[in-house]
Amino acid sequence: MKTDCMYGALKRYCAIMEQRYNHLSAAILMNIGLKIWTLMQLTIYIYGDDRNKETGVCVMDEYTEETYGERIAGVYDQMYSEFNPAAIQVLSELAHGGKALELGIGTGRIALPLLHTGVAVDGIDASESMVSILRCKPKGERIPITMGNFADVPVDGQYSLIYVVFNTFYALLTQDEQIRCFQNVAMHLLPDGVFVIEAFVPDMTRFTAGQSMRVTLIGENEVQADASEIELDKQLIIARHIVLTEQGTRFYPVKIRYVWPSEMDLMARLSHLQLRERWSDWGKTSFTAESGKHISVYEHLR
Repeated sequence: MKTDCMYGALKRYCAIMEQRYNHLSAAILMNIGLKIWTLMQLTIYIYGDDRNKETGVCVMDEYTEETYGERIAGVYDQMYSEFNPAAIQVLSELAHGGKALELGIGTGRIALPLLHTGVAVDGIDASESMVSILRCKPKGERIPITMGNFADVPVDGQYSLIYVVFNTFYALLTQDEQIRCFQNVAMHLLPDGVFVIEAFVPDMTRFTAGQSMRVTLIGENEVQADASEIELDKQLIIARHIVLTEQGTRFYPVKIRYVWPSEMDLMARLSHLQLRERWSDWGKTSFTAESGKHISVYEHLR
């Protein structure tokens, strides 16, 4: 889906404008209409018109567990090169000198610094392209990596620490799959081991009429934006990260199923795990109703 059905969203927005503001003068409505029409044309120009020619409904390309990593691998480290050193310190402490397993290890942005602290790290990932980049980095070959869906935790043995960061847990697109991940993690945790999840707290105010369009970067020769829509009944967000440069336009698709912290805690309970600690950042700041993300630490149910 090249447009994330932005065309349809704009049509719905136009209809809403006509209903809400039919008291305005014809000249004002015409001006609004022209602006919306221009935005529609710009959207089609940038994204391409992916509507079904007969029904006018937007059609989504097949999105698999490999899609995100395969599409973004070549620029991932450029976009997300930074990490919080406090995260490495906390994860190292939670490992207590034992082995760690990263779910969705990607290019090793977290695993390699953690390895440098002396923690033995294994990884799971679905993207060959992301793992290939990891392998080319210093000490990247030292990390045993299993290819596959991390919900299945397809590894042998048990770990002192299993972790999934940077909202990667949301890459599992159904509640059943997310629960399966918790259950399989529980089976691979040592008796005193912990499962750590870093994820954003869902914010419905970011969406208007089920859509969101945000410019994230305005540079001298580059503009980046995120276009997304939300399916509330499934807790799905379908998005494209768009990069506009003089050389052309590039699209990086992402599809996630967000989870509320309370739902995550219930998944843990169903897997015989319990919440031990929850912070709003890697500095261990207390989690509150205003927190935009959480780091949750789970342990075996006592």
